[in-house]
Amino acid sequence: MEHQDNNFQNFYGGGRPIAGGPSAVTTANHTPLRPGTPNTDKNPFGDERTADSRSQHGRAASSHHTSHNPFVSPEASRPASSFGSSSALGRGMEERNQRYFHSRRVKKGEVEKPWLEKKDPKEKWVTILPILGIFIGLAVSGVLVWDGLRSVVHHKYCVVYEDDFNNGFNKEIWTPEIQVGGFGNGEFEQATGDPENVFVKDGVLHIMPTLQDAKLIEENSVINLTRDGICTSKTLTDCVAVTNTTNGNATIVPPTKSARLVTKNGPATIKYGRVEVTAKLPKGDWLWPAIWMMPVQDTYGPWPASGEIDIMEARGNNFTYAQGGNNIASSALHWGPDPANDAWFRTNVKRPALHTTYSAGFNTFGLEWSQKYLFTYINSRLLQVLYTNFDEHLFQRGNFPNVDANGTRMADPWSQTGRLNTPFDQKFYLIMNVAVGGTNGWFEDGKSNKPWLDASPNAKKDFWAAKDEWYPTWTDPAMQVSKVVMMQQCDGDEGLTEL
Repeated sequence: MEHQDNNFQNFYGGGRPIAGGPSAVTTANHTPLRPGTPNTDKNPFGDERTADSRSQHGRAASSHHTSHNPFVSPEASRPASSFGSSSALGRGMEERNQRYFHSRRVKKGEVEKPWLEKKDPKEKWVTILPILGIFIGLAVSGVLVWDGLRSVVHHKYCVVYEDDFNNGFNKEIWTPEIQVGGFGNGEFEQATGDPENVFVKDGVLHIMPTLQDAKLIEENSVINLTRDGICTSKTLTDCVAVTNTTNGNATIVPPTKSARLVTKNGPATIKYGRVEVTAKLPKGDWLWPAIWMMPVQDTYGPWPASGEIDIMEARGNNFTYAQGGNNIASSALHWGPDPANDAWFRTNVKRPALHTTYSAGFNTFGLEWSQKYLFTYINSRLLQVLYTNFDEHLFQRGNFPNVDANGTRMADPWSQTGRLNTPFDQKFYLIMNVAVGGTNGWFEDGKSNKPWLDASPNAKKDFWAAKDEWYPTWTDPAMQVSKVVMMQQCDGDEGLTEL
């Protein structure tokens, strides 16, 4: 043990005490370090510059007898700057850390100190005026919103008819129109009341177009609804249709069948109020679904003098159709002194479906109608389609010519009532139908491979000849109706006198 201690002392200093260092007794009793434990008595950098030894670096005893750390470079090979570098420990480092940074590029007196300057009294208005403008704008907006809400009429409505079809088809409300004349539009369907074309399934009313019996088209045949006692019109051409296969004769019976339902003969009629029909529109080329209203009486003359309200009209073609297919719904009012002067184009608006089609699911098509205004909407009264204010006589608004096509002075059928909303001041009934084709221009000639021409006497025959093209597109041809609500305005006349 003594020999080992001597070797230990020789290795760390030859057994001689270092000036200013620990005594021999202290060195002899030094606790050996455990393997892996750093020697905290030594400078980890190996340069022997402890806090005490550095102050005595000039002493001869230290210079001659202090052993060197075998892992450190000789002092002669180390640059002098390393002893005074920022990594060195000591008072010099503390002094350097207390000095503030000063840029030589900024001379004294050049730094701006705006907080010490005296401000212009007018400068505050740069902040005050914009803030004042914002408050004024908010105040004006608030007044306008308040005035708008105050001016909105909130009517009281009384339910006239409401049906979800869970109890089947109500024959006391709905009357199927049974005709073959095309309803003035040259439509290609025979309107029936057959279960094939109108039925209720799972609480949903279906208005379903189908193909006509091919034998009635390809062979000489007659459809005589008057003889059968079921025609709903008194006009012969509305009740009788003929197929004649004689060479040169293009006459055929309607090539399709469908249904048209009306509330004209029941209690479901209104004069001012609200109508809502929840429906899914059909898919199929040249189908024409519609939800609309007509006057119970032609008080001001035959169509369109007594008015027409189209809540919704669409086409069954897909979105690629040039005029817009089942992704577009439109609303319109028809009004004019005669059919040649129908001002519908002044009150006609289209509404596209948002990232979908009206055939993809059910939507609510609505109407709100009063003495002062009339508007249609889809799903919400906020999503309006057509809005019309009755703020001037419709004859003046229509800007009709002074004379008709025969040179006769144009008569004003409405202004004598003194009401600005005439002819939309009478009772109207509801109609729901799916038409097929037509020659009135709803499907324009030359658009998207239309297979017939409106002016051709062969229009129906040409349509039938192209059935292999359009019939496969009838993937979901029925208009499906899940609910109908008709409400009468029952809180007065908005301060306007009714005759």
